[in-house]
Amino acid sequence: MFGIIRPCGHRLGGELAAAWQAHLCGLCLSLRDDHGQAARLATNYDGLIVSVLAEAQADGAPERRAAGRCALRRMRRADVAAGDCARLAATVSLVLAAAKMRDHADDRDGALGRRGIRDAAGALAKRWTAAGARAGGELGFEVGVLTEAVGRQGAVEAGAGPGTSLLAVTEPTETATAAAFGYTAVLAGKPGNEAALAEAGRLFGRVAHLLDAVEDLAADQASGTWNPLPATGAGVGEARRLCDDALLGIRLALAEAEFTDSRLVTALLVNELGRSVRRTFAHAGGAGGAGASVRPWLRRRRFGCCCDCCADGCCEGCCDSCGDCDCCGGCDC
Repeated sequence: MFGIIRPCGHRLGGELAAAWQAHLCGLCLSLRDDHGQAARLATNYDGLIVSVLAEAQADGAPERRAAGRCALRRMRRADVAAGDCARLAATVSLVLAAAKMRDHADDRDGALGRRGIRDAAGALAKRWTAAGARAGGELGFEVGVLTEAVGRQGAVEAGAGPGTSLLAVTEPTETATAAAFGYTAVLAGKPGNEAALAEAGRLFGRVAHLLDAVEDLAADQASGTWNPLPATGAGVGEARRLCDDALLGIRLALAEAEFTDSRLVTALLVNELGRSVRRTFAHAGGAGGAGASVRPWLRRRRFGCCCDCCADGCCEGCCDSCGDCDCCGGCDC
């Protein structure tokens, strides 16, 4: 799994944790049912936010279906998100994953760029794009805005240099996420929310792009890979400022939208996204935040963590002993 929002089930609480799991599993199973087993590779933590937003606006009880045992649920059965909310999330995730796969193959970057794998990755990306377009058409969502935005990213990066605004580099990502978030209002029958949620999506895309750049900065500098921070001359501090402004903008945008039940939306896009920003910049160190060694003594203790994912330290925000310490990078439980 991947994504910048990785909530801890203990912190969410029983009801919201179950709802989050239902959306994650619903996304995965929608990918499988509509596009085949291989498409489940496109499942990611951030993609389920599309499903969460659509359901949070819809009238009536959430749509669920029974799912069988799964190793990722410790072989437990579950009721998972179903219907158009999950299908939209699956469509967006598949199209964006296809675009990313194609870019890696074209740039000969990483494993997907290797000879023998590159052609297969390109062919799979082409199939996923076509499948996403068909599914989007059935939902009334034009996925072309996603593929067009992602397709411009390479040209935007090629034209960026010292003095270029970071916002010029993040614009394609912002455009794609704005379209996905905004369409949840149309799908839920709340068109009045479209502008506010598109704005929230635009700012979420900005945060996601910048956090990815900050997390990859050291590795990119070591390997000589392009990264927007050194390429534009912007520092980690500027990225942090833009992320903090975006967090405020997301809160304001969500406050303008009408939800049937906004609890999970707020937990993910306000609380957990804010934690992701603090965690990323704390680990980045330097001018961007608190530094990489946030209370290092915490790493030598074992608090009452809610899961087994961070045995060498405390779980972020999981217990009263450590509060919101960001000492272990969050957990995926």
